[in-house]
Amino acid sequence: MIRKSVAEILDQHVTFELEAIDRMYLNGYVPSLQSGGGVVYFMKQHLGARVPSTTMVAPLTKRFVDAMERFAETTGVDLVTFAKDQRKDDVAHEYLAAFTGDEGVLFIGKAQEKASVFRTEKRRNADGSTYPWIYRSTTPVNHYYVYLLDRDFGPLFIKFCSYFPYAVKVCLNGHEWLKRQLTQRGIAYEPLDNGVRSSDDAARVQRIANTLDAAKIDAVFRKWLRRLPHPFLAAHRAAGYRYQLSILQAEFALTQVLDRPRTGRGFFEEVMRENLDLGRPDQMQLIFNRRVTRQTPGQFRTRILTEGVVPSLHVDYKKSRVKQYHKEGQALRTETTINNTYDFEIGRALRNLPALREIGFAANRRLLRVEYLSHDCLIGDDHLDALAQPVVVDTQRAAALRLGDRRVLALMQTLCLFALSPTGFRHRDVRPSIAQLLGRDADHYAAGHMTYDLRRLRLHGLIERVPHSHRYRITEVGARLAVLYVRIYARGFRPAASLPTPGTRRGSPTLERLDAALTQFLEEVRLVA
Repeated sequence: MIRKSVAEILDQHVTFELEAIDRMYLNGYVPSLQSGGGVVYFMKQHLGARVPSTTMVAPLTKRFVDAMERFAETTGVDLVTFAKDQRKDDVAHEYLAAFTGDEGVLFIGKAQEKASVFRTEKRRNADGSTYPWIYRSTTPVNHYYVYLLDRDFGPLFIKFCSYFPYAVKVCLNGHEWLKRQLTQRGIAYEPLDNGVRSSDDAARVQRIANTLDAAKIDAVFRKWLRRLPHPFLAAHRAAGYRYQLSILQAEFALTQVLDRPRTGRGFFEEVMRENLDLGRPDQMQLIFNRRVTRQTPGQFRTRILTEGVVPSLHVDYKKSRVKQYHKEGQALRTETTINNTYDFEIGRALRNLPALREIGFAANRRLLRVEYLSHDCLIGDDHLDALAQPVVVDTQRAAALRLGDRRVLALMQTLCLFALSPTGFRHRDVRPSIAQLLGRDADHYAAGHMTYDLRRLRLHGLIERVPHSHRYRITEVGARLAVLYVRIYARGFRPAASLPTPGTRRGSPTLERLDAALTQFLEEVRLVA
């Protein structure tokens, strides 16, 4: 079988492609009840407390718990107490399979979990008198999981904390929403677990997927809040004590359906083969559905795929992650999971979803682009010639970036390390990496040297400055050249340097044999035009 490169697979063997929001995990909170001062004001103004204490909210808590239990009884919905370590999703799937209605409550689950709550403690003044003090604490309390089937969103759940200030969590899935929209519009499609496998109107499917926004997500949350028992009284809600949604976790997925399972396996074989020498080992891991530690017995080779084992590639950035895996043996799934919006200097409010969406989908494409370039990094002779010569741009002169120069190689390797960074990189981000690659201490690779090298890269067009910032990002030409330089060194110069010199000892290869071997080798690693 002819081995196909990542570039060939992505260009020739993708039969259907879809970019869509996947799972979202949201936090519901009352903004004015997130501080001790706000809690004290609520107790004084709305609960009539002369001396604020969390005992004042006990009747409110009891009313909500009784209402939730009564709701389950009057509607005939099962109230399930989850056992320790029981998988809640498994229970939900059983109820969903047995549910016959268009929408409604599947069941209500009850579990004791830790929550951030307000508590009261007694403190003393200097004269010995005491006073109550309200503070935040973490304690295990009961939570109610209301599992739902929505007409527009499909399966979702809303989790209520039963203790003041009654935090709420919402979990929904954008692909399930999309499937419902396609069915309602009469658009034929072939489903994929948590996705879409194919459709005759792919462009329309993508347009519909693009319409899932913050307003629709907020609307479905409000819809079910009106139908379910509410922790706050109507008078409290009228006074402005209403839930707002923020983003705890958001997944943005790119699904590329391949023409055959063998193509997907070939993709990961090539990704592992070409990218193990790019990226930092602690941030780019090839995982085979089990954790490999120093205590794990045996030898493990990331290039070997065992039948029945699904490989996946993980690229971490702060608390966020880009994951890539072969879904159901049919599709290449690349998904970015944002666990902390502040990683990208964006707030958590749901209204920031458009900005996060742009970052998430761009990260998916960036990973694929780096993988693509790792196989198709060749450029014209004119580009190589230009790099090997000094350049003058707007009266600014930059020295050449000659192939084989150790310092240039360190710069190119560092560009590969930061090729996936969604926010670009700064002077201080890359300096330690270059110093390490040069075998120097940071003090022996001064800030002035780093400034000089960044200027060289910028004037040669390998990097560009992010507007209104001190950050840089890699251009497409820069990505190609960086990968090409590293590939030529790793697969051309280094193996050639390790071969014995002809004539040094009996049996050494002749120059002709060496040249033929190198030519064949470069063809195998796709470095020949």
